[in-house]
Amino acid sequence: MRRLTPLEPAEAPGKSRELLEDIVSRRGGVGDMVATMAHSPAALQGYLDFSRAMKRVKLPRALSEKVSLAVQEWIGCAYCLQAHAEAARAAGLSESDIALARQGASTDARETALIELAVRLLAEPSSITDADVAGLRAHGWSDRIIAELPALVALNQLTGTFNLLTGLEPAT
Repeated sequence: MRRLTPLEPAEAPGKSRELLEDIVSRRGGVGDMVATMAHSPAALQGYLDFSRAMKRVKLPRALSEKVSLAVQEWIGCAYCLQAHAEAARAAGLSESDIALARQGASTDARETALIELAVRLLAEPSSITDADVAGLRAHGWSDRIIAELPALVALNQLTGTFNLLTGLEPAT
């Protein structure tokens, strides 16, 4: 059940109106999550800036989607799971890859190590140890990727929890 309604640009408060109008002028429209987030200009600006910044991560797109699928499976956001499954397909992942990612795994042990740690960053961040970071390095992950992982998890937590709080659900 929808708890907050999406806003049209004309209905949105000040800065949110400007942000929505800019997106509409560039893309032709905005999705339900962004339109709903427009209730808070600060939240919308923060999300858009964070999302834009995360497009510059070093992590390959397909792997980023695997991480997002694993994190969203844990959070339980069906809206996000649907969006990330579509993005994963667009990035070339198979249905088997998507199913494994939702289970927090991959056919590649190196990827599995990263995906598993991403879920732990969400579920039990205080459990992360020096050995966990050393393990990622032993799998060949750079410090840049290791530093970007909590940001990717945080972006997914923001979107997943926002959608759950506001009652956004996937189209049926």
